[in-house]
Amino acid sequence: MSHPVLACRDVAKLYGAKARKFVVDGRLSADAATLAEAGVTAAVRDVNLEIQRGQTFVIMGLSGSGKSTLVRCLSGLTAPTAGAVLFEGRDLFKYSESELIQIRRHQMGMVFQHFALLPHLNVLQNVAFPLEVQGRTRAEREAKAHQMIELVGLKGREARFPSELSGGQQQRVGIARSLAADPDLWFLDEPFSALDPLIRREMQDEVLRLQGMLKKTIVFITHDFDEAARIADRIAIMKDGKVEQIGSAEELVLTPATDYVRAFTREAPRAKILTARAVMRPAPADARFAGLIDARARIAAFAHQVESTDAVYGVVDNGRILGAIDRLAMIDVLVGREPRSVAA
Repeated sequence: MSHPVLACRDVAKLYGAKARKFVVDGRLSADAATLAEAGVTAAVRDVNLEIQRGQTFVIMGLSGSGKSTLVRCLSGLTAPTAGAVLFEGRDLFKYSESELIQIRRHQMGMVFQHFALLPHLNVLQNVAFPLEVQGRTRAEREAKAHQMIELVGLKGREARFPSELSGGQQQRVGIARSLAADPDLWFLDEPFSALDPLIRREMQDEVLRLQGMLKKTIVFITHDFDEAARIADRIAIMKDGKVEQIGSAEELVLTPATDYVRAFTREAPRAKILTARAVMRPAPADARFAGLIDARARIAAFAHQVESTDAVYGVVDNGRILGAIDRLAMIDVLVGREPRSVAA
């Protein structure tokens, strides 16, 4: 049985002089009120999650929710106070310091909100820098850097310096640099939040394009549910250091586990998130379908077609009828009403 690439087991990160007092047998032993009374801050509390190979896993929450602290634990930059972070099935913090350095250099790539490019190096040199740290030859470094620069659409700009690039171009350099070492695990910590909306959407498209080609395991941090819904396979929503719920965007919108998740997803663009499978109802036995809709299709792709008629459409997966959709059933889901049955 294969294990997840990355996992948290009861992970907590506490700050304060008395933090260790509240860890018993490797686990957090106090609630938030008790910790606060003792002057201890729980940046992360009792987190359990699994990230599968090739998955895009988004961790999201508002400022102060603990998402960035959790990512520092996941990437080996900060040791948890309690619990364990497992990388390829082994406790990440049981590796030696030299092993941990090698994992970060060879198996993990990172892109941050602030581009962190080296201003005195040109694009080619910035992208090649991680390979220089690895001790690769100049010919190897430059060949790989050219390949990555072309991959992110910056061919022809190799000799430019960061100050000569737009924000979106700088972030593409950051992406190319993080991919140059061919990491298994790719961390993106609010990488596009400093960009204007149009560039931000372009960069989301770029991540989707690259993921389609490279099939990396991605941990993506954001506070924007629309962004999470566009790129994620799974989403973890955090509040006050705890994970409120983990699921697909569709699951979080349709079946929120807490009032906080319900409020967080209330304004989500349902038509762009929900699929025909989520909208469909049991098909009437004698239904005559006006057409067929793929179960994976987003509502936005077929809404006009269904809204313009009172007819019933079949929902199919690999040619098999799964259910049915009509105008009223679709509108119920879009406005968050209790759905009614599809008309015969």
